[in-house]
Amino acid sequence: MRKIVLFIASSLDGYIARSNGDIDWLFTDQNYGYTKFLDSIDTVLMGRKTYEQVLTFGEYPYQEKKSYVFTKNLDFQATSDVEVVTDLESFVNDLLLLEGKNIWLVGGSLLIRDFLNQNFVNELILSVHPIILGEGIPLFVNPINTTTLQLTGCQTYSSGMVQLSYDVAT
Repeated sequence: MRKIVLFIASSLDGYIARSNGDIDWLFTDQNYGYTKFLDSIDTVLMGRKTYEQVLTFGEYPYQEKKSYVFTKNLDFQATSDVEVVTDLESFVNDLLLLEGKNIWLVGGSLLIRDFLNQNFVNELILSVHPIILGEGIPLFVNPINTTTLQLTGCQTYSSGMVQLSYDVAT
């Protein structure tokens, strides 16, 4: 059965981006398992703000994946690379019934909260970068349900980054 995997990076103090959405602090000196992870998924899910930030990087990077952008803004217009979703619960329930590879929950904070609160996340892979930003966009925003995780892996890198893998307890 397909799984929804939150694969994301954060600073040591729990931020996924600077306040302006910039991710210039993320390490890019190694692959850190990213290519292997991309090969394991065929669908990407992201919030509108994350999608808009991704578009600032140039060409849409997930063209070979089925991509969905979640928004509550009914007037939002996306590029032809993605489909817009406004009803999270029914969409995800239908998506999980389809055949395919795993599904990547890209972010951002509000969408992560909604997915965790609906118990839609099956696995969490968190790359913790050895930097304290002091402020920014938090990985988790309130209100969020208590979620029990089971550690399944811990990978350390010479850069000081630590990648933690968890299954979400059901």
